[in-house]
Amino acid sequence: MAQSINVDRISYEYDTEMGKVLAVKGVSFGVAPSEFLCVLGPSGCGKTTILNMLAGFLVPTSGEILIDGHAVRGQGQDRGVVFQDFAQLFPWRSARRNVEFGLEMRGVPEKHRRETALHFLSLVRLDRFADVYPHQLSGGMQQRVAIARALAYNPGVLLMDEPFAALDAMTRDEMQKQLTEIWQETKKTVVYITHNVAEAVYLADHVLILAAHPGTVKTMIRLDLPRPRDPLSVEFLNMQREVMSHLSH
Repeated sequence: MAQSINVDRISYEYDTEMGKVLAVKGVSFGVAPSEFLCVLGPSGCGKTTILNMLAGFLVPTSGEILIDGHAVRGQGQDRGVVFQDFAQLFPWRSARRNVEFGLEMRGVPEKHRRETALHFLSLVRLDRFADVYPHQLSGGMQQRVAIARALAYNPGVLLMDEPFAALDAMTRDEMQKQLTEIWQETKKTVVYITHNVAEAVYLADHVLILAAHPGTVKTMIRLDLPRPRDPLSVEFLNMQREVMSHLSH
């Protein structure tokens, strides 16, 4: 079941040797159930800090985050997280056993864990690689396993921190296409951090644009482009220009 997100005036300060630094200031936004939101902005604007607060890894200095009307008080199985780093997988577990991990922690019986893992590996087109270990998989394949693992315990919200940034251009394009298909099939609410304008326009229903130092909201743009999206179409290129115009001011 997809869940809504409501972020109300969150700020985050962290300590340094020079004193406190305000990384995020008064950020508010909402995400409807099953909506795909991309968060876009320059380096240092607090994108990852906001995602870590949504995930419950960090506690806002002020403000509040609600998931389906419930205040976030820490990590929870209502949220799945996919990072950029390929090392997020357990190297001693096969692809299937990596996907099973969250279910195992919940005490799900082995037969059901196996069936669920194979279902989500099939969803990301990796069922033939179920017994292969991470070091035997390409970067794109490892990210697909990570997505399958995040989806396997059925969170309402999927949080993604630049998961394709380290991939080559052709693999990244294919992963964006596959992610769109997976999102349309699973109906999850997605918050996706990126610094890539074309990626945001390809994936998102809405794009949240942040300004830096400290991170604040510049604007939210709705993307009404039909799916599947053609990155070479005039409409797509015009939308890219509009998004970039907000980034450049």
